[in-house]
Amino acid sequence: MLVSGHLNVAEMANRLAAARGWISAHSGLAALIFAAVYVAVTGLSLPGATALTLIGGSLFGLWAGTLLVSSASVIGATTGMIIARYFLRDLIERRFPDVVAKVNRGIAADGARYLFALRLVPVIPFFLVNLAMGLTRMPVRTFAWVSQLGMLPGTVAYVNAGRQLASIESAGDILSPRILLAFAALAALPFAAKAANAWWSGRNSLRAWQRPHRFDYNLIVIGAGSAGLVTAYIAAAARARVALVEEGKMGGDCLNTGCVPSKALIRSAKLAKEGMHPERLGLNGRLEPDFAAIMGRIQKVVARVAPHDSAERYRELGVEVVKGHARLVDPWTVEVEGRRLSGRRIVLATGAEPAMPPIPGLADVEPLTSETLWSLTERPARLLVLGGGAIGCELAQSFARLGSETTVVEALPRLIAREDEDSSEMMRAALASDRVTVVAGVAVNTFSRDGLSRMAHLADGRALRFDRVLVAVGRRPRTRGFGLEELGLLEDGRLVVDDRLRTRVPTIYAAGDVIGRLQFTHAAGQYAWFAAMNALFGDFKSWKADTKVFPSVIYTDPEIARVGLSETEARERGIAYEITRYDLAELDRAIADDANEGFVKVLTVPGKDRILGVTIAGARAGDMLGEFTLAMRHGLGLNAILRTIHPYPGWTEAARSTAGEWRRAHTPAWALAVSARTLQWLRG
Repeated sequence: MLVSGHLNVAEMANRLAAARGWISAHSGLAALIFAAVYVAVTGLSLPGATALTLIGGSLFGLWAGTLLVSSASVIGATTGMIIARYFLRDLIERRFPDVVAKVNRGIAADGARYLFALRLVPVIPFFLVNLAMGLTRMPVRTFAWVSQLGMLPGTVAYVNAGRQLASIESAGDILSPRILLAFAALAALPFAAKAANAWWSGRNSLRAWQRPHRFDYNLIVIGAGSAGLVTAYIAAAARARVALVEEGKMGGDCLNTGCVPSKALIRSAKLAKEGMHPERLGLNGRLEPDFAAIMGRIQKVVARVAPHDSAERYRELGVEVVKGHARLVDPWTVEVEGRRLSGRRIVLATGAEPAMPPIPGLADVEPLTSETLWSLTERPARLLVLGGGAIGCELAQSFARLGSETTVVEALPRLIAREDEDSSEMMRAALASDRVTVVAGVAVNTFSRDGLSRMAHLADGRALRFDRVLVAVGRRPRTRGFGLEELGLLEDGRLVVDDRLRTRVPTIYAAGDVIGRLQFTHAAGQYAWFAAMNALFGDFKSWKADTKVFPSVIYTDPEIARVGLSETEARERGIAYEITRYDLAELDRAIADDANEGFVKVLTVPGKDRILGVTIAGARAGDMLGEFTLAMRHGLGLNAILRTIHPYPGWTEAARSTAGEWRRAHTPAWALAVSARTLQWLRG
């Protein structure tokens, strides 16, 4: 077979010819032996099925080889499935009854299509599919015929490749068009199968509805908050015909009840705090907060920002803004106040709303939320904040600085529990300095009201008296009342999307808070780009939603900002890391601004400057985080930050100083020793 280290093509051809001659003389026996071996290999989940398929094509030809391999592979796969079912299924069902029951419900509803996709596009090896399906309640007959159909295209391609290999008579034949074409077909098979499966899945999921012959719009966007506005803007910039449907105010939560008003409140509260102690900056005379005037200023700020998100601006961009409540009728049609709009694609950007915990008596004490808070005209004398997350801490600190006696109740053991303990402790200290009472690790059991008196009864027996309660325990996606249930887009009340932000119905996408992932305005804008591009051009090219390097900021004073991994997350995931820490007490600009509390903490790969995550606690933390976010996004390490010129005296000097700390800790001792000796020699 080998001559001087090279393949002897002639010898191989002679042996194949001899084998085919024997098969021709004993065709029935040869087919039986081949099928038995194939069934044994696949049924026992042994390696070698691909090689056997190629051999089948070389020995039996295209049609007979395909028939043999197709039949034997299905028998073997079904055998493996039955073996797994007989020996393992009952054991797995007893140990994981809830998980298995959920899987079986999915198999009963859509198991055949899912199995067909796995066979057509082998995401996981076939023998693992056999074993996994054996653990479910899928009927054996269904498994067999779906496997037969799903594996047939691949069987034909591999058998044909084997037949072409058998026709090689000289080394030159290896580069002949028919051989190259056969292997090109093998290479193209996964991509063609994936495209075919996507087409079939889309067609199958839409078969219950009648597709319009033409559409009013390329894209219909439901919701004019951050995600909806960006989606509509991108579509209009691409010259698509776009309809933007909004029932409430343009700009959504961020403009009207979230980011903009809360940051305006924080600014006034910060100045009020500084005005209480002007002597620290060498000034005389205290500032007294006027709560009604502050709330009036907030509305002016909202009004000033509003034109950026107004219907007029978007109409000038070419977007048709439709006022009213939207409800999905079918995968292409949206009904708005009796009017029906048809779009080739639809993007859901309905946002989120404050979650209200099911605590007895809560409704009787007239709770405030981050949405209803802005209607206040009088400052509550005693404010109870339920929830110690970002929103709860920001608002609690601001109201305390404006004169409210404020208490935060957090059921978890510490504030901002998603962050590291040092950040959490700094938050507690910051609130304490503003005379905020923090009650952590205790839940509220009930609320009660007796006339004007309101009480919160804690699980440890304590009772807290308050005038108003602000509920800030999180936000839930706004999915009710839009027809999502009727179209089967929800699972346990949650909107399900894939990594392209496409829902279970392939013509409908989603972006922003409604998908329940990163509920931030800048995340909504990021998601919106992917949703818009995939909805408009996904038939030609699609993009996975990328939020791996995601910055977040808690706008208390001091701020808590983070991008990438926290120390807690790294430990939980078993990721090795080193910590470089820089104390803002050493930063000249922080000292000048009388705000030199906090730290910069950078996690890096051990021995390398590659950044895994950054946490900054201190004034202007959100501004300082931007440089680290850019570095992580583009694969730059701390050495690149160290080599970058930073203006002095500035807050961004903290990034360079942190990089310098890392560099000093990682400069080899031998290099310093060589430097010292060299410099000594140069002195003579």
